[in-house]
Amino acid sequence: MTSPARRGRGVPPVGDPFRELEELHTRMDRLMRSVFPGGGELGVAGAWAPPADIEDTEDAYLVELELPGVDKDQITIEVSQSELDVHGEIKEKERAGVVRRQARRTGQFDYRMSLPPNSDTEHISADLTNGVLTVRVPKAEKATPRRVEITG
Repeated sequence: MTSPARRGRGVPPVGDPFRELEELHTRMDRLMRSVFPGGGELGVAGAWAPPADIEDTEDAYLVELELPGVDKDQITIEVSQSELDVHGEIKEKERAGVVRRQARRTGQFDYRMSLPPNSDTEHISADLTNGVLTVRVPKAEKATPRRVEITG
């Protein structure tokens, strides 16, 4: 059963919900920066982590990072002790006019993730297309069970 909508004087005017969310995000970002050095992000001090998707396919793990406007020369990918580290820097562009709004991030970025034990770290590949960096981490071949003979 539905109830009738009540309309009265006590209803505040409806604003732009996206603007309200953006303002909330900006205030939370300022709070995080004031409380935690580097904005509360993990990794290099002052660095931020780009948005990422991780997909587990049959033969590999695919890590997709959003890095719009970044050249492959500005990105470094390292693998050490079963950890994947993608870092670099997005330089702020010089502007002739007054910036009225700036929502895109600039500066150093750092994305780290632990790799599963079945990762083949010797054959990792990466591709940068349309601002999306795709790192392909192949899975190691499954070990086949074998019978062990007992001697003695």
